[in-house]
Amino acid sequence: MTQSVMPLSFYNKPGLVVYVTCGDPDLATTREIVLAAIEAGADVIELGVPFSDPVADGPVIQRASERALKRGTTLAQVLALAAEVREQAQSTGLIVFSYLNPILRMGMEKFCIVARHAGVDGALVIDLPVEESAGYVQAMRAHDLAPVFLAAPTSPDERLKRIAQASRGFVYALSRTGVTGARQQLAQDAKKLVRRLRRVTRLPIAVGFGISTPKQFAEVGEFADAVVVGSAIVETIEHNQGREAAAVTEFVRNLSAFGC
Repeated sequence: MTQSVMPLSFYNKPGLVVYVTCGDPDLATTREIVLAAIEAGADVIELGVPFSDPVADGPVIQRASERALKRGTTLAQVLALAAEVREQAQSTGLIVFSYLNPILRMGMEKFCIVARHAGVDGALVIDLPVEESAGYVQAMRAHDLAPVFLAAPTSPDERLKRIAQASRGFVYALSRTGVTGARQQLAQDAKKLVRRLRRVTRLPIAVGFGISTPKQFAEVGEFADAVVVGSAIVETIEHNQGREAAAVTEFVRNLSAFGC
């Protein structure tokens, strides 16, 4: 079995991971948004697969998922989009961000084969606990894909160790518990969690959930390898109909400029 190490590099610190809900407002616009974010400085793109019951997401991403599903967006279409992006962006990390159900409906083996063929680097299955992930991890590594897992401030040390051992590419550290969504203040728990993860892994650590401003981006970059920005990007798309890619470009550049 191959142990995949996703070609994920954060050349500038802090690195930037950008989440988009694929199919919102449509797949063609999503492609433009993703390429614009990469051009503006994103190191990794999380391609969000819309799901009908996004229990871990806040209202902004829930609304985006609803709009994308009304357009008929599927996991297969997200993987096809990934292949198109990969043709234009060879060095950017591409992560499929999904709930487990769409992957099971496609079939785990088929998902891994199609994802690898599309040039995807890995996946983050938001509702799959590490304790139940053995089959998934085995399939992912067999196809040289990186399974990325979430670590929460409430996770005991032993669980953090299991998450670190199962992950490839990077570890996604939650800045707080709860659902996704921008917040005015960062939880202090994030810094403590990163410190705890450093004891059990040498993988890069990306911090996400609630980060929405250049100031927060810079603050997190003081102690994390990368910052994940999701709801703020999705909300920017929602509020800039007709100029989504331009608005995301401006947003990402502002984040990167503040963080340098």
